[in-house]
Amino acid sequence: MVRLPCTKDGEYLPAGAPPPPWDHPDPDDYSPFEDRHSFELADLLFRRNQMSASEINDLMQIWGARHAPQDPPFHNKQHLYNTVDSIPFGDVPWQSFAVQYNGEVREGDVEAAPWKLKEFIVYYRDPRQVLHSQLQNPDFAGEIDFGPLQVYDEAGKRRYCNFMSGNWAYRQADIIAEDPRTHGAAFCPVILGSDKTTVSIATGQTEYYPAYISNGMIHNNVRRAHRNGLTLLAFLAIPKTNAKHKDSDEFRRFKRSLFHGALAAILESLRPVMTLPEVVRFGDGHYRRVVYGLGPYIADYPAQVLLTCIVQGWCPRCTARFNNLDGATGGRRSHEHTQALSEALGKAALWEDYGIVAGIMPFTHGFPRADIHELISPDLLHQIIKGTFKDHLVTWINEYLELEYTKAEAAAIIDDIDWRISVVPPYPGLRRFPEGRGFKQWTGDDSKALMKVCLV
Repeated sequence: MVRLPCTKDGEYLPAGAPPPPWDHPDPDDYSPFEDRHSFELADLLFRRNQMSASEINDLMQIWGARHAPQDPPFHNKQHLYNTVDSIPFGDVPWQSFAVQYNGEVREGDVEAAPWKLKEFIVYYRDPRQVLHSQLQNPDFAGEIDFGPLQVYDEAGKRRYCNFMSGNWAYRQADIIAEDPRTHGAAFCPVILGSDKTTVSIATGQTEYYPAYISNGMIHNNVRRAHRNGLTLLAFLAIPKTNAKHKDSDEFRRFKRSLFHGALAAILESLRPVMTLPEVVRFGDGHYRRVVYGLGPYIADYPAQVLLTCIVQGWCPRCTARFNNLDGATGGRRSHEHTQALSEALGKAALWEDYGIVAGIMPFTHGFPRADIHELISPDLLHQIIKGTFKDHLVTWINEYLELEYTKAEAAAIIDDIDWRISVVPPYPGLRRFPEGRGFKQWTGDDSKALMKVCLV
């Protein structure tokens, strides 16, 4: 995959050919508005004043009566909204679809299981359009890799820096290149992530389930710097029921099916261009043929359990038991492995022996070259920073001291550790902890700063 620039029709350009000029609109072109005055009125009503729909209707009626027979700039509020929505610039427009339980609804379910009759709305943006917007951003023109690469330092040692320098991107490119129709195309990994969030300030504990999308071509510093390299993709539905039925097998199956079905539907527009390239314009002005592929999915452990359709407490990437991680019986998980086991074993054996939830496959099943068990990425905050350090190492030390010494002696040793942390002298790059490590709530920044002090 040599990632050659091409024309907008997909014909490859000779080496060194300049990109075509950007089509900048005429400064006097205010379409889809009739003229500048209509644009400024819409900006005033919709953005600056945020006038209510009924007041917009009243204003347009007064305007029409005052200047009859001349029509007002907008017929009514819906005309104004439709014109604003048709602006061809800015963010990718939002869409929605409804999901409803399609199984049997028994007598009594209206009261016992009202979720069976409810419609759940999923709001999303077309991931293909979102990726186009990211790739054609001129701010990223000098900070993007159009295909996998290997980086070596002066000593000949391989260096891993940005996403496309990793082994996974290389393996994917080798698989894609087996199809001659993809030769010369660029490979764009699709990075996904989600995190259920409770907004408690002035919202009555409202829950949201946002999903995010990025691409693996841009450099890591771009993605971390919040420069539009990471985009909100969707708000997933959160089904709820009463406390009596929330742990029922039927409701749990529906929640899993809703989650995976929604993600598969949202990503459906990418399926055709995962095998056949499409022509996309990039920030440097050149067109290139691009093949997409589902890449890492970043989520905390509870979400990883849901994503991989496994039992809580099992590993999403392998079948090793938590109390025997080095055992010879554990192997890599894959869609093929799960399907083979599902055909050979019953639900109980799948659950107990392999940690597999029967009756459902992850949303990546059916997408080309995609296997969620390979794509699951560790959650840096919860699993590495807070998980390994705070929840495992710090807790283990405290428990070890309490086992080896009396309760009073263990407390004295812990106090001595806190004292040593508190007297670490000021130094550039180190944060001071005057009270030791005995604060109630640890943030990610607290854990990272305290790790540095402990290493010192």
